[in-house]
Amino acid sequence: MKEDRKNLLKGYNMLLYFAGSMIMSEPTEECVIDFLTNGTLRNLPVTSSNPRFIKAAALLRDSCQDKGNCIALLKEDYSRLFSATGLNLAPAHGSAYIRNENYLGNSAENVTEFYKSYGWDSRLRNNTADDHLGIELLFLTRLIDKYSQIDDDPCCCEMQKEIQRFISQHVLPWIPSWNNDIQKNANTICYKGIGILIYACMEDISNIFSNCGNS
Repeated sequence: MKEDRKNLLKGYNMLLYFAGSMIMSEPTEECVIDFLTNGTLRNLPVTSSNPRFIKAAALLRDSCQDKGNCIALLKEDYSRLFSATGLNLAPAHGSAYIRNENYLGNSAENVTEFYKSYGWDSRLRNNTADDHLGIELLFLTRLIDKYSQIDDDPCCCEMQKEIQRFISQHVLPWIPSWNNDIQKNANTICYKGIGILIYACMEDISNIFSNCGNS
C-alpha cells in the first residue's frame, strides 16, 4: 500500500473519531477545545473535491467562534438532536430511517451480524444499540485500521470490498435522511457541519475503496 494512501486513511479516521464522539455522547470541553477551538478542524487532515466535504469544512472552520458559549450551545444542541430524553429531532439510529422494502430485516440485527463476523466488541455497545451511527463509525475505523496493516494484495482487495459493503449496507442507506434532519433542526453551525462531514466521508471512503487494483 502506498504511504500517501495510509496517511489519507489516517486523516479520515481522525475525522470519524471526532464526528462519532460528538454524536455518541454530550460534547466534552476537552473534545471541543482539541478539535474546534485549537484549530484542528480549521486545518483538516485531509482534502477532498467532494462538494459536501468542502461545505462541511467551511462550516466547521466557522464554528465555535464564541468560545465562552460554544460548549453550552453544543450541549443544548446535542440534547435536542440526539438525546432520548430530549426532543430527539435527528436520532442517530439506522432503524429510525430504514423502513423501505429493499432493506431486509432489522437494521440493528443486521449490523450486529457484521460485527460478529469480525469478532468485534466494544464497551460502548453495552449501553448503545448496534445501529447507532457512533458505533458504526467506530467499527468502520477498526476496519480501516485493519486494512492499513495488511500487505498482501488479495487480502487488501477483500478488505476493500468488506469496507464498501459495510458502508453501502449499513450507513449510506439512511445517512442522507439523517443529515437532512440535522440541517433542518440543528441550531449550531458545528452540528450542521458534522452531519455533512459524516455524509461526505462515507462517500469519499467508499470511492477510495472502489477499485481493488488500487491498494
